[in-house]
Amino acid sequence: MDDDVDEIEPAGDAGVVRVAAYAVCRRGSTILLVRASKRTEVEGTWFLPGGGLEWGETPADAVVREMREETGLVAASPRLLGVLTDVRARSSGQRVFSVRLIYEVREVDGEIRHETGGTSDEARWHDAATLATLPLAGYVNAALALSEK
Repeated sequence: MDDDVDEIEPAGDAGVVRVAAYAVCRRGSTILLVRASKRTEVEGTWFLPGGGLEWGETPADAVVREMREETGLVAASPRLLGVLTDVRARSSGQRVFSVRLIYEVREVDGEIRHETGGTSDEARWHDAATLATLPLAGYVNAALALSEK
């Protein structure tokens, strides 16, 4: 989920490159989000379920796996909405270039549960009014806008 704990590829002197897949999952007028745990540099920030690709894994498979790991819910029918990129610096000064593949998914099974020992510590459905009050990761609003097109 978070840039600060996943394995990433070196990008030379410029920093590192990280490719990750994230899920936009809606239930009626609510959106599924996960909260960054104390294992990250951004504890308490809310993200879309998702994270870095594993070796040889397709982005569509990664988004389904990450959603299950972080929320307990099974996703189906991943549909690529778009790609978002950004560059940020970690507290160590290391720069990270993130390539975020944003997928729309359907929730098909499972019961929501919180991840333990991972990069998120809570999974929850939020309505639009609540979203406006949450500390959201920088890419979340852009990702949600992709799903509204």
